[in-house]
Amino acid sequence: MRKRARIDANQNEIAKALRAIGCSVLFTHQLGDGAGDLLIGFRGRNLMLELKDGDKPKSRQKLTKDETEFKSSWRGHYAVVSSVAEAIDEVRRNG
Repeated sequence: MRKRARIDANQNEIAKALRAIGCSVLFTHQLGDGAGDLLIGFRGRNLMLELKDGDKPKSRQKLTKDETEFKSSWRGHYAVVSSVAEAIDEVRRNG
């Protein structure tokens, strides 16, 4: 497990908003190897979210090579979101 993984500027805000609608939120950004940033529990379902900072240019929001590989090999729910609204929509649609 990585010790000092960077977090996206919006990570804490998104986690707080998801908890406010009844989600369990587990930070997974430190796992490395391209794993998503958050594991969400909602209505008996688990969802993995990769967070990107929507305030950064699109070129800075692209998935890394490790993230792309993880996404293509992950057999569960996985989504990339860049805002509180996108995260809540994703969870409500799939949770």
